[in-house]
Amino acid sequence: MLVFLFWLSILAILYIYFGYPLLVLIYGRMRSLPVAKAPIAPAVTILIAAYNEVENIGQTLQNKLELDYPEERLEIIVISDGSDDGTDEIVQSFAPANIRLIRQQPRAGKTSALNLAVPQARGEIIIFSDANSLYATDALRKLVANFNDSAVGYVSGKMVYANPDGSLIGDGCSSYMRYENRLRKYETEIGSIVGVDGGIDAVRKGLYQPMRADQLPDFVLPLAVIAQGYRVVYEPEAVLRETALKDSTDEYRMRVRVSLRAFWALWDMRQLLGFGTNPLFAWQLWSHKVLRYLCFLFLIAAFGTNLFLLQSGAVYRLLFLLQLICYAAALLMPWLENKGYRWSLLNFSRYFLLLNVASAHAFCKFIGGKKQVLWTPRKG
Repeated sequence: MLVFLFWLSILAILYIYFGYPLLVLIYGRMRSLPVAKAPIAPAVTILIAAYNEVENIGQTLQNKLELDYPEERLEIIVISDGSDDGTDEIVQSFAPANIRLIRQQPRAGKTSALNLAVPQARGEIIIFSDANSLYATDALRKLVANFNDSAVGYVSGKMVYANPDGSLIGDGCSSYMRYENRLRKYETEIGSIVGVDGGIDAVRKGLYQPMRADQLPDFVLPLAVIAQGYRVVYEPEAVLRETALKDSTDEYRMRVRVSLRAFWALWDMRQLLGFGTNPLFAWQLWSHKVLRYLCFLFLIAAFGTNLFLLQSGAVYRLLFLLQLICYAAALLMPWLENKGYRWSLLNFSRYFLLLNVASAHAFCKFIGGKKQVLWTPRKG
């Protein structure tokens, strides 16, 4: 029984991170579903939900005004979620530019802010931006080109992390982000992606469905678009820059929050997990999200059963040693970096451990019925 559980856990981990992407890649080569892009310029509204973003909001708004997009087709709405640090005054200082301020009082969170603003938006395409998201000049054009395809209902761009001076660090803050973006590219080729980046997303206004305050818009809304029969696709040429986080504690807290809301989103949209209506996407959702968020269970099972199988052969001792090395490297990475050892594998091991511990933490909260609506924005 221990042998079966061990190898089942190992195979599950390999499937989640390697098997599933490989199968998506192969399926895409056999049955590619291209997006019919074209250079269009529909009326667009950019929504920015902000809470005490006095350090970022001015630069972000200036960035949006400098985008390569027809001024008369662009509207920007900032929803101040009970800010009390001068954020509102900075937004108002941009008048009479095509920027509007909506104040949400009392503070009710990002999802409520979007529900409040969408009915007031004039654009036929709604763009979601964070208060610290800086778009490449052509990002809007690249994003909306996908809506030339009538089957596309939601588009997500590509996030890269930058130094405080704005210089790019690379394709994401780690090899994990590069991996995730590659997977989204493969998923787009077969139909729809499962995960999106909330800082540069776009949806047809007519497909927007109001959400509960505790729901994660970056997760629930794309799933709602899928449920309405439309595609959710990835546009790698629509690039946004965000300041990289310096504190792993902030990253961990953010991952716990996102994972907790993702668990609730999966529960709320559990009809999509059934294979009766859309079996392809159900398989994607199980593989990319459900099993990914529950991977910590397979990691625990693999380590625990391996411990009891050490006397069963050299292969079990070798695999146990490899697990110990990976976990030790992840835990010791800050010390190793201080000593000058900067290996991509170390960064991946650390981020992999952080993600799975955060998922375990969030799962315990989910089982306990806890939800999170409000939080303090993370700082780079």
